[in-house]
Amino acid sequence: MNKWESNFQLGETLTHEQLNFFDKHGMIVFRNFISPEKISTYLEEIKRLEATWLEEKREKVNGIPLKFGKDEAGNKTIQRLCFTSLFSAPLHQLLEDPRFVQLSALLEPYESRVAENEKDGLVVNNYLNTPQSSFTQMGWHTDSPRDIFLGQKIMPMLNVGIHLDNCPFENGGLRVLPGTHKQGVLKLLFGKKYFIDNNDDQNEIGFDINSGDLTVHDGRLWHRVKQSPKFGEESRRRVMYVPIVTGKYKPKTEASKTPFYHFFTSKIHH
Repeated sequence: MNKWESNFQLGETLTHEQLNFFDKHGMIVFRNFISPEKISTYLEEIKRLEATWLEEKREKVNGIPLKFGKDEAGNKTIQRLCFTSLFSAPLHQLLEDPRFVQLSALLEPYESRVAENEKDGLVVNNYLNTPQSSFTQMGWHTDSPRDIFLGQKIMPMLNVGIHLDNCPFENGGLRVLPGTHKQGVLKLLFGKKYFIDNNDDQNEIGFDINSGDLTVHDGRLWHRVKQSPKFGEESRRRVMYVPIVTGKYKPKTEASKTPFYHFFTSKIHH
């Protein structure tokens, strides 16, 4: 298992070096995307949303189930929130950051858009390693088969992560198999056991992630979230993910049905 260094910054346009790096590996990290002040604002918004949804006893947003767990004190928490920017002005404004538009160059020649009200919208993953946590890791997967489950052709997409906590390589976190975004459909579907396989892979790489960093990976890339060796508050990793998608516009509403694969993954995400 290897650690890669990254010193890329996301400016007004992507550089040739950045475009070539992503094309080869299917993954890139941009440092210092958002400021500590913005991070504090977003964490407060997430805390507010979580409290509101717990009080409302909300179980789904736009047909997508929330994931619940418990913290060290045994209090109920929401460990995966979805469509958060539709309920928060600061989070909505984040997705209007013009730098997101620059990422569309990674999907050319396809036209793309930030999927604020498609798929699962702006997701907040709150990984916490406690005996009662339901969300400590996520097994190997790609983001593409959901297209097949929904009866669609696999379309190019990006998954963009905004990291709200420091996560050094040794503390687990995002792991990817570089270059697998160019694999054939058979390897994409059957290369590993989706979400069940949490094993280390000799070819996987990870990064030292700092709060405020931005990660971008191709939806066809094999990736996972490795469990933290630490416990309790030290293990907490909060990451916001938003997809940048191509193809037909498919917004979700409160009337949207729950995609059936959520009934499957809900049993194997912990």
